[in-house]
Amino acid sequence: MSKNSAKKQESIDFAVGGQALIEGVMMRSPNYVVVSVRRPDGTIELKKDYYQNLSRRIKILSLPIVRGVSNFFEMMVIGTKALNFSAKISLADDGQEHAKIAKEASGKHDSLPVIHQTNQKKSEKAATKKETTSGSKSEKFSNFENISLGVSIIFALAMSIFMFKFLPLWFTDFLSHQFKVINQNYLLYNFIDGLTKTTFFIVYIWTLSKLPDIHRVFQYHGAEHKSIMTYEQGLPLTVENARTQTRFHPRCGTSFIIVVFLLSIFIYTFVPRSPDFFMNFGLRVLFLPLIAGVSYEFLKWTAKQSMDNKFINFLTKPGLLMQRITTQEPDDAMLEVALNSLTIALDAEKQHHQVA
Repeated sequence: MSKNSAKKQESIDFAVGGQALIEGVMMRSPNYVVVSVRRPDGTIELKKDYYQNLSRRIKILSLPIVRGVSNFFEMMVIGTKALNFSAKISLADDGQEHAKIAKEASGKHDSLPVIHQTNQKKSEKAATKKETTSGSKSEKFSNFENISLGVSIIFALAMSIFMFKFLPLWFTDFLSHQFKVINQNYLLYNFIDGLTKTTFFIVYIWTLSKLPDIHRVFQYHGAEHKSIMTYEQGLPLTVENARTQTRFHPRCGTSFIIVVFLLSIFIYTFVPRSPDFFMNFGLRVLFLPLIAGVSYEFLKWTAKQSMDNKFINFLTKPGLLMQRITTQEPDDAMLEVALNSLTIALDAEKQHHQVA
């Protein structure tokens, strides 16, 4: 099918996004979460779940700023579950299959590969009431797994706050006691705090990117972006089309983090500074949900603007530059996985709307 004869895809919904996993990609559409993971034998494992976000189910969570906070925590839970699933599927990998899979997949992309579909087909009416397309009861999280999931999320949040909130603030506070100008100028104080946490984050991510396994995850991150860009361009979802797309996307979670860091410089200027370090730290942590909510609204607003606008380009530039680290060029086998998740999610959405 030629580009000109291809039927224009429906406009992208802001809720459609994804996440790179271990040898896989998760795609989230308004009503579904789809995970595709490359198995050691080269086939693709598929997991599809019917899911509507909390902001659609609970009215108050759909309010501006509040929806950003809700979406952040929701994506942490969904993303961690998807990551755990991908780890289980790829656990049997002997570490030598990746190159073989990529080599065998090269030049064979006219259609998506055979998949192992772990979900069961159900009517849309039944799915609306209780969707369990992920399969049998043996696949549901046990109580132990749920506890492990909660512990993992709490630990991840605690480590993030320690590394990118506590340490930068401690360093800034230390400097303020060494240099009077910093102690007397609260705007400068916040600027140094913001610059320090951003530097910590860049160094941390850059260091991780040098690890082979993390580098592959970043390649899958690039595959996720290229797949979504293909859809947004209205092109058929093929590896050939996805290959030519940019791996940088303005709605990326990386951009969200950078926006949070930069906005915090401005917002913390209005937060009274306490002479006690731990009180000051606690106040800043309390304001994190507000900063996350405002950052979400900012990204949502920029996503609706034309990227030809120089001002919009300027605002989104920091996040896009950071993606030069967090995304890497994927191979064709990785693009297959990402396109598989996106195709299944879009097909499920079409069926959902037809039933509705």
